[in-house]
Amino acid sequence: MTRPRSELVSVQDTPYYHCICRCVRRAFLCGDDRVIGQNFDHRKAWMVERLTELVKVFAIEE
Repeated sequence: MTRPRSELVSVQDTPYYHCICRCVRRAFLCGDDRVIGQNFDHRKAWMVERLTELVKVFAIEE
């Protein structure tokens, strides 16, 4: 049986969550990719914006 998120997540015990772990095919999300010599820092703003939108959809407090 499902339980509400308020019962599953303890903000006091775990106030932060790691949202992004890795990408497929060794692709970089952010930072310098030493293999191809390209910087992907421009993606940080997009990720923050997207996570902000998902917070609203999934009723997560910022």
